[in-house]
Amino acid sequence: MNISHVEETRFLDLPGGRLAYEISGPKRGPLVLCTPGMGDLRQAYRLMVAPLVAAGFRVVTMDQRGHGRSSSQWADYGSPLTGQDMIALIKHLQEPATIIGHSSSAAAAVWAAAEEPTLVSAVVLLGPFARQRDLPAWMRLALAAVTSRAAIWSRIYYPTMYKAAKPGDFAAYVRALQANLGEPGRMAATRGAMKRQRECYDRVAELDCPVLVVMGSRDPDFTDPAAEAAYAHELIGAHTRTDTAMVDGAGHYPHAELPDVTASAVLLFLAAANNA
Repeated sequence: MNISHVEETRFLDLPGGRLAYEISGPKRGPLVLCTPGMGDLRQAYRLMVAPLVAAGFRVVTMDQRGHGRSSSQWADYGSPLTGQDMIALIKHLQEPATIIGHSSSAAAAVWAAAEEPTLVSAVVLLGPFARQRDLPAWMRLALAAVTSRAAIWSRIYYPTMYKAAKPGDFAAYVRALQANLGEPGRMAATRGAMKRQRECYDRVAELDCPVLVVMGSRDPDFTDPAAEAAYAHELIGAHTRTDTAMVDGAGHYPHAELPDVTASAVLLFLAAANNA
């Protein structure tokens, strides 16, 4: 099954590597940049693109450095560097953007909005790890285990993070994910994607754009997803307008599990932000 979108992959050359991205929607539509989390492909947003495009947005999906069809084996990884890449792509496309970041790239979206406020009109954080904690030893060992092999990540760990009904093309997507992660350098990029998140959330006081926090009500990355969403709302909302949307029944991937519900929440937020 073909999981790619309507356009061919484009590339942006940067010092140290190149980023892969695709564009869908009207050329004059407001720009929305979607970046997946650690270990994932830009096609994680495949089911979100259509409703956003139907609402008139120009949607760009980007592979993080070292992921998907972006080049592998960059010199370094981490959320601030992903944020730099987001800004580089927005500058290349020559217009401000709403950034939708998932999981590790949610922190990167915060960094980008703080770094270049005139280029980021709004931010949507999907399943963010806003509460920064030092992981206990057993969790560090577990994370090392699931990021040690492509098959472990894609076949064993990744499906457990979906708590709503899986998309109809989920099996094909997982095969594509495993094949990509099996390429040299991809698992190293996955392990590096969550580095330096604390530096990003330390910059929330610099945010000047509206923010939407989206959390699956059954996200297994959190003991209490609603409490984590409330924490993120309090942390960021002390400095800029912040809304929260809970996606009932979804796990860590609400944009793939319940894309229509998630897209509706995003569109309502953007409509309100544009009318503010």
